[in-house]
Amino acid sequence: MKYFIIFIVLASLGSIIYGFSIHEEQINLGNKFIGLGTVGIFLLAMPLFLYKESKGKKMKDYMLTEENIRKMRGEDVEKPENQ
Repeated sequence: MKYFIIFIVLASLGSIIYGFSIHEEQINLGNKFIGLGTVGIFLLAMPLFLYKESKGKKMKDYMLTEENIRKMRGEDVEKPENQ
């Protein structure tokens, strides 16, 4: 999966660079390559990377809740007795 994501990023960057290099001769084709490269990075590579990196992590640890604010301040986390 890691190498697939790297391949998508490199291919997208190559497409963007190629699009800018031919942009003066063929404007429409250059714009298509630039657009496809941008789509490749932001709609393919980024979601795959985020999925790969966040697998197995608890989202509750990254949310700003009352309990996490107390932990950051160094206060003791007290739970009510009736719960």
